[in-house]
Amino acid sequence: MTRTLTKERPAGLLWPAIATLLGCAFLTALGVWQLHRLAWKEGLIAQIEARAKAPPSALPPESQWAQLRPDDYEYRHVELTGVFDNGKEALIFRPAGGAARQPGYLVLTPLRLDSGAYVIVNRGFAPLDRKDPGSRPQGQVEGETHVTGLMRQPESRNLFTPADHPETGAYFTRDPALIAAHFGLSPAAPFSIDADAAPIPGGWPQGGATELVFPNNHLSYALTWFGLAFALVAVFVVFAWQNR
Repeated sequence: MTRTLTKERPAGLLWPAIATLLGCAFLTALGVWQLHRLAWKEGLIAQIEARAKAPPSALPPESQWAQLRPDDYEYRHVELTGVFDNGKEALIFRPAGGAARQPGYLVLTPLRLDSGAYVIVNRGFAPLDRKDPGSRPQGQVEGETHVTGLMRQPESRNLFTPADHPETGAYFTRDPALIAAHFGLSPAAPFSIDADAAPIPGGWPQGGATELVFPNNHLSYALTWFGLAFALVAVFVVFAWQNR
């Protein structure tokens, strides 16, 4: 009896090729999308930096406040004049990090304009041992004051943001509407002002607390997607070679 030996036929490559093609197209599309996001993010950062570094312009009048959108004013460099209501400070806790090498507070003080309206001004950073206004009496500026700074939209909260305690003046987000409501300030701007760095009697609070640092990881994301597409093609080539 004679046994006939036949060579086993290699697996077909059609479906693996189709799957590889679709996967590669999907991964490449994600990479291209991230490149578009990169261009958008770079344009946004350039716009913000241009606003922040421009000479200060006049604060929008109170009649326009209700129509302002955050995208229209965020980081706009403005100037305003008024009188600080030092008895109505709000303190926003900030952990050590960035420009602040120690934990402390952002000192927010209402500025009363000539019109009678109020704007909450972030006057800058004070360390923990300067929390009490009595520890920085020279910084309690009296009389008419000229302020330059950046317009800022209210900070958003998340699930991990602790609850504010208006009764003690302790806050964890920059929310001008909440601060104004607690102190009964009306009318009040829906935005706040981050004061520029300027000489302050006694040294505290220190202005210029705004950091123009924005995460921009879109290029690394794009390279990751393109790399995965290349790896997928390489795996298919090895598979096809082994099954030729």
